[in-house]
Amino acid sequence: MPTTLAQNLRSAAPAAAFPAGPLMIPPAVPDKYDVPSLLGNKARRRFHVMAKPAGAACNLDCKYCFYLSKETLPHGPATGRMSDETLERYIQQYIQGVTGDEVVFSWQGGESTLMGLDFFRKVVALEKKYAQPGQRIENDLQTNGTLLDDEWCAFLKQNRFLVGLSIDGPRALHDEYRVTKGGRPTFDQVFGAAKLLQRHGVPFNTLTCVHRGNARHPVDIYRFLRDEVGSTYMQFIPIVEYRGFERTAPQCWDNAALPKDGAPEARPGHPHSIVTDWSVDPDDWGYFLTRVFDRWVSRDVGKVLVNHFETLVAQHLGLPSQLCIYGEICGKGVAVEHDGSVYACDHYVYPEYRLGRIQDRPLGELAFTRDQVKFGYAKNETLPSDCRQCAYLRDCWGECPKNRIIRTANGEPGLNYLCRGLKTFFAHALPEVERIAARLRQEPGQPRRRL
Repeated sequence: MPTTLAQNLRSAAPAAAFPAGPLMIPPAVPDKYDVPSLLGNKARRRFHVMAKPAGAACNLDCKYCFYLSKETLPHGPATGRMSDETLERYIQQYIQGVTGDEVVFSWQGGESTLMGLDFFRKVVALEKKYAQPGQRIENDLQTNGTLLDDEWCAFLKQNRFLVGLSIDGPRALHDEYRVTKGGRPTFDQVFGAAKLLQRHGVPFNTLTCVHRGNARHPVDIYRFLRDEVGSTYMQFIPIVEYRGFERTAPQCWDNAALPKDGAPEARPGHPHSIVTDWSVDPDDWGYFLTRVFDRWVSRDVGKVLVNHFETLVAQHLGLPSQLCIYGEICGKGVAVEHDGSVYACDHYVYPEYRLGRIQDRPLGELAFTRDQVKFGYAKNETLPSDCRQCAYLRDCWGECPKNRIIRTANGEPGLNYLCRGLKTFFAHALPEVERIAARLRQEPGQPRRRL
């Protein structure tokens, strides 16, 4: 009797390789992308979630906002408010999914204060309901500040919320893009919110978007935030948006159509630019960082925390990056929309990067699916050869993948749009960063103080 394929396979393999009975295809050998899901809760799990309880809804109409278009994105999250049922499911799953010693709830939008104070009172009550022994629960709230009042501030103070206040500089620079739905300026409201937070003793950071309109005014912005707003922790975010971002997901563009580094189309303002008109120019981003760095070094080290500078010093002390954009891999910062949908990142809220819904699968599993782990590793694995040979590789790691919208001079895709500016900044700052790191290393036995 002729042998069957299954018999031949079994005769050539160890007895345990195939079970008796009909031929079964052996499972694929697990690789590094499977490890987090295979380990499950046997390993410490840390991940971070940006929750969007009001979706993309906002009372402002900031011209550069990347999130307002989510309301009309085909097959996207659309409009809506997070229901009480979804809120409770989210809080329970997030607390149970993180097995580290800290769970940080980040409430963003759109404008999350549109949900009202009663919503956040429910948040605090549910966090207490599901809190686990030995776990610290923290909350931060990103806001444009225009809806804050004494009642809001009393609540934020009592419940130890950290506030991120969006403000783009002095009046003229702030009001260029940050306007109401009717096009009216918002500076007075936002500046008033900063003073209100201070009066109530609510800790807050400032988040300043650096765009084509304000990038050439770094010293004016820094002085204003430090001296007039009283900010001691400044976050600067470069505005870079692919032209067509409203419908086209990152990495879903045509690589062959991307401009090469140095081409006129690789800057804002060109009729065929790869980016929107309000995107920051790469050289201006480098100028902005270097000028602010010089002001910070001259008098504010240890007094004012600036996100890009603090993480650079930490990295030169051998510590992990404090910003995902400068980490070797990413993927541990997912977004949860108002309907419970989970996305790979809040900059990747597109159908192509939807991981599932917390109503169908626990958040702790969705954050470590094979697709999400591959998404995180791709930050490193898709770097062009120019980046791998760059002297600043370990300071930058290609910055944020969503900004990799140009090609190298040799035509290789995947180069970061901000590359030129980042190189300018690193070349300028690293000698002083090394001196700061050397001083910190000479403090043996002392707790690592934040810069």
